[in-house]
Amino acid sequence: MESLERFHQYQRIIDDFTSTTLAAIPSDFGRLVHIATLRDLISGQYKHEGLEALYSSPAVHEALFYCHEEIFQKILEIPLEKQERILRSFFAGLEGDPSEIAGRWLELDVYRMLVPLGTPEYLRDLFYSNFRLLLDLISVAPIAAVPAAA
Repeated sequence: MESLERFHQYQRIIDDFTSTTLAAIPSDFGRLVHIATLRDLISGQYKHEGLEALYSSPAVHEALFYCHEEIFQKILEIPLEKQERILRSFFAGLEGDPSEIAGRWLELDVYRMLVPLGTPEYLRDLFYSNFRLLLDLISVAPIAAVPAAA
């Protein structure tokens, strides 16, 4: 019975997080970046003060880890051409020149932090390869060269 209660608690956290936080973020890449920034790079634990005021830290960690995996998988399923449009749109919403941001992300390998821990190597490699290609395209081509995301 304890596992059923835990499942319901995770579901409440996921529903709360997706309806209040993720719903306000306009793109899948934006959501992926946001969730990745909630993970402590040293411990690997996901933290969210608002959710932790209502739920236990371990439950919040598990629920956010689940959300991270789901959004990551969703992005991998999107055709590369559409990923480029979505990523360009995401970068256009940030402060600074999108081509410069893409260049910095390439130089610093920022995209590597976007992958959930425990992701199989072949999926990590696919994501890294795709993301490097997208960043290369964005760093050398003006944003106006690609139509806005649908």
